[in-house]
Amino acid sequence: MNFIAKKLQKYLWEFVYGGIDGCVTTFAVVAGSVGASLETRIILILGFANLLADGFSMSIGAYLSSKSELQQEKKKDLKKKDFKKPHSIALATYISFILIGLIPLSIYVADIFVQGIPHVFFWTSVFTFFGFGLIGFLKSLVTKKSKIISMLETIILWAMAAWVAYYVGDFLEKII
Repeated sequence: MNFIAKKLQKYLWEFVYGGIDGCVTTFAVVAGSVGASLETRIILILGFANLLADGFSMSIGAYLSSKSELQQEKKKDLKKKDFKKPHSIALATYISFILIGLIPLSIYVADIFVQGIPHVFFWTSVFTFFGFGLIGFLKSLVTKKSKIISMLETIILWAMAAWVAYYVGDFLEKII
């Protein structure tokens, strides 16, 4: 197995974790914005602000958490082999958050340049559905569970978050 494949396998958990959160939160911003009937440029501003800030926050949390765990293990004088480096955990989390989190924004970005893509939110939902399918598949590699069940779990999580975000946006847009 080559060096890159070993690193990917070692940090697959962080990739799955970061990817799920990146895609859920970014899609929630998009769905809530669409529910509130916001225009494309506002959706992109909110989406990218969320993507970069939340991804950074999540990677800092992963860094501090893993650093604390490593320090605790060292205090106990446990000789654990192959500790993951906190900065590598943070980087893997951030990269996956950004890469997978870009999926819900990609059609809106394209719409800015192409102008007039029909059913933008529909296509965003389709792309995000497949993004969650990919994350579910990768999750099954980490958990060693059924690929179908793992994919369904992540897709259902996405659908629930999307539904809540859209209808909260729709509701608030009507009363505010």
